[in-house]
Amino acid sequence: MINQALAAKPADMTITTHICRGNFRSTWISEGGYEPVAEVLFGKLNYDGYFLEYDTERAGGFEPLRFVPKGNKQIVLGLVTSKSGTLEKKEDIKARIKEAEKFVALDQLCLSPQCGFASTEEGNVLTEEAQWAKMKMIVDLSREVWG
Repeated sequence: MINQALAAKPADMTITTHICRGNFRSTWISEGGYEPVAEVLFGKLNYDGYFLEYDTERAGGFEPLRFVPKGNKQIVLGLVTSKSGTLEKKEDIKARIKEAEKFVALDQLCLSPQCGFASTEEGNVLTEEAQWAKMKMIVDLSREVWG
């Protein structure tokens, strides 16, 4: 059904999806890796990109990314949490990107927060200043890693 819905999209339109595990007042509702759905999700569905949560161990490892075909599909690694104001260490994020590179080429990888900073009006438990600090770090890291 998804591929059928995407079949008539204009050639210059990019369609992505986000695999969300919940985002309400810094809580979550599900856990588990992408392995059970990876082959179909990455290999058979005609999305152009995937926003994936990878900020905690409850998302599993990067091994399911082996099903991402080489080419134009983009994998957006949600390595920066939007649930806490604690700023991640840049070196830790770089190391995680290197781990993901074992399964997907760097030019198919991107970096983002793992989910929105406010999926509901209640938002998450972090300040606006913490959100901006995380976004600045993502921009800085992206320049360092992807030049």
